[in-house]
Amino acid sequence: MTNRFPTSLVVSLLGLVVLSETAMAQAPTATPTSSAPGSAVYFVGLKDGDTIPTKSTVHFGLRGMGVAPAGSDRANTGHHHLIIDAPTPSLNAEIPSDAQHVHFGAGQTEAELTLTPGEHTLQLVFGDKNHVPHSPPLVSDRIKVKVVDQVPSPPPQASTTNGRKPSAKDAKEYFIYPKDGYYVKPSLVVRFGLVNMGIAPAGLDKPNTGHHHLLIDTELPPLDQPIPNDLNHLHFGSGQTEAKITLPPGTHKLRLLFADASHVPHDPAIYSDVITVTVTPSGRPPKRHRHHRRSSE
Repeated sequence: MTNRFPTSLVVSLLGLVVLSETAMAQAPTATPTSSAPGSAVYFVGLKDGDTIPTKSTVHFGLRGMGVAPAGSDRANTGHHHLIIDAPTPSLNAEIPSDAQHVHFGAGQTEAELTLTPGEHTLQLVFGDKNHVPHSPPLVSDRIKVKVVDQVPSPPPQASTTNGRKPSAKDAKEYFIYPKDGYYVKPSLVVRFGLVNMGIAPAGLDKPNTGHHHLLIDTELPPLDQPIPNDLNHLHFGSGQTEAKITLPPGTHKLRLLFADASHVPHDPAIYSDVITVTVTPSGRPPKRHRHHRRSSE
């Protein structure tokens, strides 16, 4: 195994580059934030023993919680940290920030890595707004990858007989917030959940990836055509995993629909159950007025 960490590590996402050369002092023990039951963090499309080129893109998977930038105090959210050629950091203190502990505090869900040839270990640790692991902590398996100068170029993503991109086995899309039956304020943040596939911006054709679309008060569109782009079909082609929307008072039906680089649903299509939310000014159920019987004289 390569013991010396390469000083040429570069991590980037959509033009954002983070280059760390010196270690920061580890923060003192901090009070962790609770994680959601059943949540997990994992690598998408990368497993122990894989061979990758010196420059490759790594996708981060998350189940049961949402991604939010560092410093954002939202319930059941956090952001990713990638541990490279280092043991799991302390799980009750702020995660260090250096070349072996790379922070994705902008809410990134993928990173471009440049590693020297040889064997390397990778691990994901999810942290809260203060970079402290949750309780219980969300830590992926530590995987070993072999890095080589060149690997055979993967073939273009195949299409099914109907021209649509295939979806990954057991892929699932769901709402993290709100849930079915919730009362919400007119302005709310909707958070999207995804299992067993990765997020990529529209126009970027990578296998087993796509981006979210939110359907509001409408039925599923044709699944063999690009999803319409209007007030009832909201596109999140930058790879967003949450969105702030405004709804008029009343009851509304919401559904998530995942689609490929060209906004066409995969085959089989990946979409959430329909949820119903009720919008009130306070975000709470309306008060029921009690009727008082007038006493007889």
